[in-house]
Amino acid sequence: MTIEKPRVRFAPSPTGTLHIGGAHTALFNWLWARHTGGTFVLRIEDTDRERSTKEFEQSILDGMRWMGLDWDEGPDKEGSYGPYRQSGRMENYKKYADQLLASGLAYEQDGAVFFKVPEGKLITFDDAVYGHIEVMSEKASVNQDGTIKDIVIIKKDGMPTYNYAVVIDDHTMDINTVIRGEDHIINTPKQILIYQALGLEPPTFAHLPMILGKDKKKLSKRHGATSVFDYNDMGYLPDGVFNFLALLGWSPRSGQEIFSREEAVELFELSSVTKKPAVLDMDKLNFVNQEQMKRMEPHKLLGVIRPFWTKMGLKPETFSDDYLASALHTMGGRGQTTIEVAEYSDYFLSFDVVRERYDASEITEEKRPLLKKFYGELTEKCAEWTPEAMEIFTKEWIAANESSMKEVALPLRWALTGRKVSPGVFEVAAQLGREECKNRLNYYNLLG
Repeated sequence: MTIEKPRVRFAPSPTGTLHIGGAHTALFNWLWARHTGGTFVLRIEDTDRERSTKEFEQSILDGMRWMGLDWDEGPDKEGSYGPYRQSGRMENYKKYADQLLASGLAYEQDGAVFFKVPEGKLITFDDAVYGHIEVMSEKASVNQDGTIKDIVIIKKDGMPTYNYAVVIDDHTMDINTVIRGEDHIINTPKQILIYQALGLEPPTFAHLPMILGKDKKKLSKRHGATSVFDYNDMGYLPDGVFNFLALLGWSPRSGQEIFSREEAVELFELSSVTKKPAVLDMDKLNFVNQEQMKRMEPHKLLGVIRPFWTKMGLKPETFSDDYLASALHTMGGRGQTTIEVAEYSDYFLSFDVVRERYDASEITEEKRPLLKKFYGELTEKCAEWTPEAMEIFTKEWIAANESSMKEVALPLRWALTGRKVSPGVFEVAAQLGREECKNRLNYYNLLG
């Protein structure tokens, strides 16, 4: 007996951009398809004719591409189960509605088609995350007074409703595993009733835990970014957002928190998804994003940081790629977002920003002679302009001149970077080069 490989789908409505909850659902479907060698289908649910737009559809596709979630079949990648937009599948909805009408399981009223919800029927399903669930049919769809509410399957305008269309689409597209948000659990019994009425085999269901804000309330605009593109603009890497979202409701059995896409695919198990609501913790996202940047090869990271430097008016095009990549390597993983990395490293591209931040006013005339003597000898007599050579030279100099590392290194850091905190000052000096260091020290009248 051969086990059927999963065919999963992500089915967004093009009534808005790809929000973080949708991206989370898409990611888990993608991970399961890639882990099992299955198929990931992108289906556009555009039956809301008033609110659906081509612009939103394109935005969703672009958001998924930014996340690195490629699909095997979709509106721009036709397979054997198209069309991949609901608006092109109207014949299917009519065909199965006619079948329900003919069998007496549905009826027409006021131009709409209603599915009759039966009484006394036990609906059961085994959710891959939430376990065994049982609901009596009369509780599946109820009016406000508690009486059975028949389910509208075709509206007066001829368009299918969600709970009906999703059944027909998943069946006709051979979707055998439905992975979606926990808020859809309430819809599942209604859909199973329609599957059974049509004599169809329901798919396996797996409902993902809800994502909450740090205040433990359901995600909304008050929690900040809602679109994946907002995260790009805020300085997060696609790999950082991917890694972070994967950890919302799932973690590898090994406990590993930072992983590549390939590692995530290998480690992912649907059985390891938790029922407990996941919290969108920005501190955790910052940590994960920083760790992902540390993993990046400097020239690749440069491609991400360059636009932010340009936006800051720093003119990275006037430097070689090797110099800029080396500067990022010197940063040693400082900065949690691409914006922070660009800001923290500005002094490698411009002395103007240093002058704006630092005026050397705290250096007294009493201290200046010693500093001028040291910096003059360092820049002229240190044979090799390397961090190691500079550190050895400095330690020998301060021993001979009864000074201290703090006394000479802190003003040097300020003069070179305009900041109190930076990578090792000798690493910074080596990156800037001997002549640039002399220029900056000379500007502050710190050369002998």
